[in-house]
Amino acid sequence: MCVELTPAGPRLSHAPPRRPDTSDAVLVSPSLVGICRSDLKEIGGRRPGPSQFGHELVGVVTRSSTPMLPAGSRVCLDPNVPLRRGTGFARRMWAGGEAGALVRALPPAPDGIGERRLVFAEPLACAAHCLTMTRRHRGSPDLRGVSVCVLGAGIAGVLIARLAETAGARALIVNRDTDRLDFLAARRLLPGSGGARLSSAPGGHDVVVVATSFVLPPLLERALSLVRRDGLVMLYGGTAAGDRLPGLDCDLDRVRRAEQVRSTSWRDSPVLVGGSYGTTRDDFEHALRTLSGAPDGLGVERLITEEVSLPELPATLHRLTTERSFGKVLMRP
Repeated sequence: MCVELTPAGPRLSHAPPRRPDTSDAVLVSPSLVGICRSDLKEIGGRRPGPSQFGHELVGVVTRSSTPMLPAGSRVCLDPNVPLRRGTGFARRMWAGGEAGALVRALPPAPDGIGERRLVFAEPLACAAHCLTMTRRHRGSPDLRGVSVCVLGAGIAGVLIARLAETAGARALIVNRDTDRLDFLAARRLLPGSGGARLSSAPGGHDVVVVATSFVLPPLLERALSLVRRDGLVMLYGGTAAGDRLPGLDCDLDRVRRAEQVRSTSWRDSPVLVGGSYGTTRDDFEHALRTLSGAPDGLGVERLITEEVSLPELPATLHRLTTERSFGKVLMRP
């Protein structure tokens, strides 16, 4: 049983998963799967590129053609490694490809960590990668003492801000409305510098990360007003081919997807615009170390607001695409 993404939307299917016609393949039984905003973008037809539907998962390998991933292995999933796989919104998921690619795509999950924490491995790896690229674009080995302002109080924004704090940064989360900030405050998830409304947030930050679902022009303009002279604006949220902001000499989509950094200016003030896209093996290792070693795993389990079954998932996905929601919703097959 699985939930497939069809032209008519998510649908429950009872068809058995088919093994890919690849040199090697493993069968994974997901134990817990998170619903990502990219899943919702796919449902709405607003996410270009290869499908990653159902990728925030932790599961167990039940069949394998390679000794590099033996049956019984507990794994997460890196959806940025090219594989032929089914959706993770399933009771069983085949993944096929060259053995080395399978190993890279299915990093081992450490023992002793609960699945409700491990299911955050992939989004936390994305946050780790964003901060890795932030260091690289700034030409600095660390973030100690750096003022980091994160636009967007969703899951990505929270993880970026809290992970930046562990690296010694001073982090502030900024959001257009206060309801998400209130949600985070009630769950003790705001960073030490707290949260602020977008319209009244203080400026002068070394780094401003645009971690909203999409890098919309008004949000990017506000980010450019919040960063200090010669500071860095990081593009983390979604972009599309050809995206530009009038008055800013920068191809936004190219910078983000190619992880470039561009020296330009905004209203006669010099600024760097950099991109972050995808993850690496090092990012997953960083995320897993943080989940196992940081106090309370950065508090990620406090982000969970709901857990649904596989048969309930199509209706839940429809609701999440049509209603405003907070926190992380999980699916247990």
